[in-house]
Amino acid sequence: MDQQPQPQPHATTPHRPQTHAVATPARPRRHRPVNPHAAANALALQHQDIAERVAANISRRTGHPREDLHQIAMLGILQAARRYSPERGSFRPFARTYANGEVYHYLRDKGFLIKVPASWRELHARGQKLLRLGTPAAEVPGRLGVNAERWREIVVACSQRVVAWEVEASTHEAKHKHSKDW
Repeated sequence: MDQQPQPQPHATTPHRPQTHAVATPARPRRHRPVNPHAAANALALQHQDIAERVAANISRRTGHPREDLHQIAMLGILQAARRYSPERGSFRPFARTYANGEVYHYLRDKGFLIKVPASWRELHARGQKLLRLGTPAAEVPGRLGVNAERWREIVVACSQRVVAWEVEASTHEAKHKHSKDW
């Protein structure tokens, strides 16, 4: 009888039991958490023009940098978008109110080194506009309806700005920083 040779396992590999792959259900993909403010953020971004108008208007009257006021107005619009519900009516007037409020709160709290009356700030802004338009400095108080002395007080009060200076502590100050003399 003819016998066929049996396959011999390779001498270099040990005999391993055969394993079968078992199909398991696929793991669900891990999703990033949903941003609860995504819709409000999108609504605010669609109305950036409101922040630009509010910032330009107030900047023109107060002399503060428009770019800074634009950022603050956008914070107000974001806040409005998060609190808005369609039952309140149109979003634009609602957002404008919040943007104006945010900017005015900022100016009230951080705008001046000293508290300057709103009427003085308004006169100062109008006076600066007259000067930019070429009105001689001597004529500005008369055009605003104030005397020259009051105009000088207004200019001094409204020209105060907070300036942060970087100061290096000397070696002596650093050594005695926590002493009772300080």
